[in-house]
Amino acid sequence: MAMNGRVLIVAGSDSGGGAGIQADLKTVTALGGYAATAITALTAQNTQGVFGIVGVEPAFIAQQIRVVLEDIGADSIKTGMLHNTAVIDAVVETLDRAATGIPVVVDPVMYAKGGDCLLDPAARDTLIRRLLPRAALITPNVREAEALSGLPIREPDDLAAVARQLLELGPTAVLVKGGHLPGDMVTDWLIWRDGEECFTAPRTANRNTHGTGCTLASAIATGLAQGLLLNAAVRRALAYVREAIRTAPGLGRGCGPLNHGHTVRPWH
Repeated sequence: MAMNGRVLIVAGSDSGGGAGIQADLKTVTALGGYAATAITALTAQNTQGVFGIVGVEPAFIAQQIRVVLEDIGADSIKTGMLHNTAVIDAVVETLDRAATGIPVVVDPVMYAKGGDCLLDPAARDTLIRRLLPRAALITPNVREAEALSGLPIREPDDLAAVARQLLELGPTAVLVKGGHLPGDMVTDWLIWRDGEECFTAPRTANRNTHGTGCTLASAIATGLAQGLLLNAAVRRALAYVREAIRTAPGLGRGCGPLNHGHTVRPWH
């Protein structure tokens, strides 16, 4: 597979390997891109929860971003866990100086799969005010979309209304993911300035969904880096994640990781 598309990932590490930087690296590689990273935090976690977080100094996060862009460059940028106001400020200021014109996919990480809080509640307004307007796309799940919009989501039709509300906060496009809603079908709504698209698929009955948000955002960022139109990048990313869930290896005693490598041919 020829390597195509440089993606800089600004996110936290997951020691269990299922989410965060680890999931991001696997995803970009599996889709044929090149991944570089700026690590924002270290976490001690596994499939059962987050047991510790150690933040990286904002100035060092900024330095990681800057030196990668100065040398390797990037065709897209994906942000994940930005856990407090100082980190968000540092990332935005660095992107404004060093990443003009590069599309940014923002996964507004607030909670881990098990419910652990990964964003200082005091930083929510900074996220809304500073980072969301910088985004080519934001990819909130139901809980994150409710927190950012202040609107409830109870059924699939609510996803589109909330996505339109979030578009008013300044991003170029919004993808509200409906996987946390009950039902046999999963609905996701993509809204941008001049259009919208609804994606539906049967739900896979599988407990192994750890890292789906990180994986989806990185898959979309890879598509953008490779020159796909936004809705095509989203469509391919959703298909990639669905297959990664379907073929998940079943590791751990909790919410297990995905099979990020399902696109990779074995060496024979």
